[in-house]
This record gives sequence, structure tokens and C-alpha cells, in this order.
Amino acid sequence: MFAAVSCSQGLPTTTLTVDGHAAQAEIALTAEAREQGLMHRESMPADHGMLFVYRDEAPRAFWMKNTRIPLSIAFANRKGEIVRIADMKPFDVSRTPSLSSATYALEMNVGWFAERGIERGSVITGIPTDLKVE
Repeated sequence: MFAAVSCSQGLPTTTLTVDGHAAQAEIALTAEAREQGLMHRESMPADHGMLFVYRDEAPRAFWMKNTRIPLSIAFANRKGEIVRIADMKPFDVSRTPSLSSATYALEMNVGWFAERGIERGSVITGIPTDLKVE
């Protein structure tokens, strides 16, 4: 179950844990929310991010069009296991691929994963199982 807490974009939020480190994440469940992502925001609080959720497990790619905040992204498979972590620069329109199939992508402020020693193979827990993904 997730807490439907209103935030700046009106998305539901949840608390995730990655290797014992808590993160508050807005949840992007619709194509529109996933496309908008963190675009046009000036900043993001520490330990906050956005979880992109997809129906299937497939190769994914993200870009930073209209995104002002430098971000780190962790792609994860359907079990929540991180398959790739990459840093992304503001406004960069080149694609950052997952390199493996992923069901989830968690964007956090740049360096969040590295500062906590989180690497490929770490697991994201607390992902709600009752999400209605569009």
C-alpha cells in the first residue's frame, strides 16, 4: 500500500529503502507522469526522488530534457534489484540506457547512490505492490 500524499506535482509518494537508506519517492505511474518526470524543477530535497514504474520489464532509456537538477538514476528489475546506476547532467538530451531490462527507475539527487555505497546488485525495497500502472 502507498501513501497518497500530495506533493508539488500531485503524485502519490512512498518511502523506499535502498541498502538500509530511506528515500521519499514520488511515484510516476502514468505515461504522462513518466514523461514529465522531474522537468522544470529548481531543486529537490535531500533523500527525495522519483520512482518511475512500468508494467513490463524491458530496456529503458532516460534523458534530461528540460531537467535543471543533476540526477543519478538507478534502473531496477521487477524484483527491485539495481541493474545499473548512472549520473545524468542537466538539459542533456542524450539517452542514458538501462543496459538491462528494468521495471523501475529511481532518480535521486546526483551522488545519492555513490555517497551511500549503493551499487549494481543492491535492492530497492518498499515498492508498493498494489500500484495501478498506466
